[in-house]
Amino acid sequence: MTGSGDSAMRPAVEAIYRRESPRVLASLIRLLGNFDAAEEAMQEAFAAAMTQWPRDGIPANPRAWLVSTSRFRTIDRWRRQQRHRELLGQHPVSPEGEPDPADAVADLSVPDDQLRLIFTCCHPALAMEARVALTLREVCGLTTEEVASAFLSRPATIAQRIVRAKRKIRDAGIPYEVPGPSDLPERLDGVLKVIYLVFNEGYSASYGNELVRADLSAEAIRLGRLILELLPDPEVKGLLALMLLQDSRRDTRTDENGDLVLLGDQDRGRWDQAMITEGKALVESALRSQRFGPYSIQAAIAAVHATADQADQTDWEEILGLYDILLRMQPSPVVALNRAAALAMARGPAAGLEALDSVTRDGALDDFHLAFATRAELCRRLGRFEESRQALQRALELVGQEPERRLLERRLADLEKHFRTAVDL
Repeated sequence: MTGSGDSAMRPAVEAIYRRESPRVLASLIRLLGNFDAAEEAMQEAFAAAMTQWPRDGIPANPRAWLVSTSRFRTIDRWRRQQRHRELLGQHPVSPEGEPDPADAVADLSVPDDQLRLIFTCCHPALAMEARVALTLREVCGLTTEEVASAFLSRPATIAQRIVRAKRKIRDAGIPYEVPGPSDLPERLDGVLKVIYLVFNEGYSASYGNELVRADLSAEAIRLGRLILELLPDPEVKGLLALMLLQDSRRDTRTDENGDLVLLGDQDRGRWDQAMITEGKALVESALRSQRFGPYSIQAAIAAVHATADQADQTDWEEILGLYDILLRMQPSPVVALNRAAALAMARGPAAGLEALDSVTRDGALDDFHLAFATRAELCRRLGRFEESRQALQRALELVGQEPERRLLERRLADLEKHFRTAVDL
């Protein structure tokens, strides 16, 4: 096919790459037993796709084609290496001791390679932050920059963490498998954290022109359902409920121009009622168990929003009480920031600003744009316009996502317009 055909095929292949590469990589890691070998094999397969698909057409099952092509190319390469070793009189083994994929036998206990890989990446031999970073990068295909945003960290730090985690898996011989029933509960916390961070990246993308990455949100919900089938724990129900309740608002979070629409301004008649019904049932089940945790409380907060027909009917006192519980369970600057915002809605901006200043005093949120955006809004409501302007400018320096940037710019323009009007008067 001509070069123009290759160019026409490229967007389709890139779309398949974005959609399928996490699943392809997970299957290859199971088959090849090694991160680096799997990544190399996957890249070779996509390069082959760019050559063959323009000529032969995209196969009916691109994922199966990619896995099969990767697997057999790797087998051929290893056999060539073995023959070379034989010619040199060396013992013919696979490179670095990897098993021959021709002899690989799938573990059929869980029919999802990504789930198997998640539990491998979340092995307790790895530090918690390494588990989350590695899974986000390798299982879900987030960029290093997106993972860094989830951690409020620097990309270089995250890159080093991922490399060390891979080395630890290799050197410690961590198996690519789902743990047995006796080990499963203690491994669950890290897995749930990974899934929720993936969902958050889809619900509100860290960078770029789009607010929502529906593919990541859908993937997180899919993984949440798989975990629930595997282990019907109350916190799994709570996490799935939280994701469903938040995702129910997805179509109303931006307008026709892609601009951000805040919760209070969204068309609640367009919220997905099926997701809300399922989410409310799950969170109620989790809370009845009396063994719930932070995800269930966050889901309960989302359910309060979902049950208010109008924004001004929201029960902010109930939300504030739930945040008090959440802060005791999970003390963190971000939770405290959200509680301060709820306090402002329940009892006024002065109370909210006092709580916010207490949270930010130690500098823990100095690089978090939402802390400054929240302060700007509370100062505006209190008539402290210069402080509001300064906070908005700092938020704009930190924000990485375009719809949020445009919202902050509009707020700043409105504030400066107020200044000009006051001067004219």
